[in-house]
Formats: sequence, structure tokens, C-alpha cells
Amino acid sequence: MTNGNGKRSSSTRQAKSGRRKAIVATRRPPTPLKVNGAKPALLPRCIDVKLATLVKSAPEGDNWFHEIKFDGYRMVCRIENGRVEFFSRNRKSWTTNLSYLVSAGTGLPVKQAILDGEVVAFKSCGTTDFQALQNVFSDGRQDQLVYYVFDLLHLNGMDLRNATLEDRKKRLDQIVPMAMQDGPIRFSEHVVGDGPEFFKRASKLGLEGIISKLRNSTYTAGRSHDWLKVKASQREEFVIGGFTDPGIREGFGALLLGYYDKNGDLLYAGKVGTGFTDRVLEALRQRLDRLAKPESPFKDLQKTTGEARGAHWVKPQLVGQVAFTEWTRGGHLRHPSFLGLREDKPAHTVVRDRALAISKLTKAGSSSHLNASRINGRSR
Repeated sequence: MTNGNGKRSSSTRQAKSGRRKAIVATRRPPTPLKVNGAKPALLPRCIDVKLATLVKSAPEGDNWFHEIKFDGYRMVCRIENGRVEFFSRNRKSWTTNLSYLVSAGTGLPVKQAILDGEVVAFKSCGTTDFQALQNVFSDGRQDQLVYYVFDLLHLNGMDLRNATLEDRKKRLDQIVPMAMQDGPIRFSEHVVGDGPEFFKRASKLGLEGIISKLRNSTYTAGRSHDWLKVKASQREEFVIGGFTDPGIREGFGALLLGYYDKNGDLLYAGKVGTGFTDRVLEALRQRLDRLAKPESPFKDLQKTTGEARGAHWVKPQLVGQVAFTEWTRGGHLRHPSFLGLREDKPAHTVVRDRALAISKLTKAGSSSHLNASRINGRSR
């Protein structure tokens, strides 16, 4: 509306001003919770992530939070004044590869933050799946990616890593609300206590497993005994050290797999010759050819070994995710199947994952498409 001079009336200007204020108000961060242990600090460029220890069974007691173990890529999200970046656990930038999630991150109500979570894709049945994630990347369908956030390490000039997990997740719930579980960035829910029952239900749903975390634990880099993982299926990462000739198909016949021991030697774990599509065979063969080397990278698999007959060796730089039924007595994989490359993990960190007895680690226990409370059959 204009007045007689062709200028907008004061009521119109006030109405527009009011709308602008309303828009700004909706973008303001929520009132922050007081977080004990938090301290002022500059926003780090990146962080080294905390890792869970593999155990044979889930811990009991209300000292533990239990979350779904997602089958995807571990990613750290860094936000600074509207700029969103993603980094893998080996500090490799994934910002370009995750442009869809980058756009979603600009809408979070923070000025500065570092989030820890997992990038996943879903199968039609609603469970996360590593092969589905590989297909999303190869087909360029980024709108099917979801970033499940399970920790908050820095917020608006405050380092939260010395705060308890419980306090960090309370603050995280203000930024990525648990009630908003249909977007590309979602809060990773948890249940308190009932670890064995939670694991039982997760297994029945065909999930990879669960992660159990002490609710009063701080965030320290590296593998820890206050974060535990329990697997419902046998899946591990292995270093690719060679391959065999393709025979009747294109690409290659099988990959030669290994893992590093405590001395830094690459030990042979067997061959995997199933789980490959024609496209994967062709693309992976091209990468393997570029890594060719004359000698075996395996300490225990040389040219004189029967398993090495006809093998082509490569520099041990690529990491593959493999499903299998069990380990043989000789230390090789039984019925392995290839799931995809782990572009988010450096080869030198790949070791054999041996499950420990929970009784040896702690006495602290007395436990979308998916959410932890629904699997547990009750509310949080």
C-alpha cells in the first residue's frame, strides 16, 4: 500500500519489518543449556574421533546408553559461520562428495559446531546398508543420504569434549531435535539400560549391531573401553594386497585380503571372489593396476606359498568391507563376500577385530527408518 506521494505507508513498512523480525527469530539458536566441563576454545580445524571396542555381549545397567550401530561412513561435520565441511575419520575432506548434506547443515541453528556421526543409506526394508551407500555414491543420488548425528564436540566457542556424553547429547537434541527424524540430518537416539535385550531386538531386525556408551564418559580420541560395540553379523575391513586373474569374467578373479598385526606386519586373511558387480570389477581393476608392485606386501604370503600362485601384487592402500561367516582355525575368512571399498579409513589402521569379554573391561553396568526407543519396545 502507498500513500498519496507514491511512498509505502508506515503500516506497510511496520508489517514488513515485523515479518523480517519473525524470520530472524525462527533462526535464532535455542537457549543454551549449561554444560559442566565445557570450556572456551577456538574451533578446531578437525578432530580425531573416538572409537569403540568390540565385545562379545552388551553391558547391563543404567550407566550405559545404547545406540544403533549404523552401516555407513563415519563423518565429522564442521560448521563455521554458515560454512559446512565434512571430514572422514582419517581427516580426508568429503565436503564435495556430500554437497546435499552440506546444504542441509547450513540450516542448523549454530554459528560454530563440530558434530560426530555416520553417513548412511537405506535398503527398502528400512535398515542402513553399506552396499546401498556405495550405490548412492556411484549413481549420484545424494538426496538418499542421511547423516545420523550422535555427538556434539564443539559449540559456539565452547569445547564440549570434557563434558559427559549425557550432557553433550542433551545439547545436541536442541540443535538436531529428536522429534525431527525425516530430514537429511537426524539425531541418533539411544535407550538407557537393558543392553542385552536391546541387542537381541536389533539382531532380529537385521541390524549390524549396537554401540554402548557410558553415559558419563568424556570424548577422548582413539579406541576406548567406555564406548563398546556388539556385532550381530561378521563384517570387517581388510587391506587389499593383491588379486588373481579374472578367468571367465572381466576385471579380476578374487582380491587377496589382509590386516596389520601389532608389529605393523600385513598378515594374509584369505581371498574374496564374490559380491562384485561388473561395474565394480572394471573400476576396481583400473585402480589396482595403478597400485601394482613386484613383491607381495604380506609377510606370510610370498611367491612360494600356494595361495600366492598367479597373484598380482599391489601397494596396500585400498580397504575393502567384507562380510563373512567366521574365521577358520588357520586364521582365514570363511565364505567372504565383498561389500564395497572403505574410502573413509586409512589402510594402516586396519587390524583384526577380536571381541573381548565384557567382564574383563568394566564393572560399571548393573541398555526415521529406525530409532533406538522403537527397537527397545518402549519410550526413552
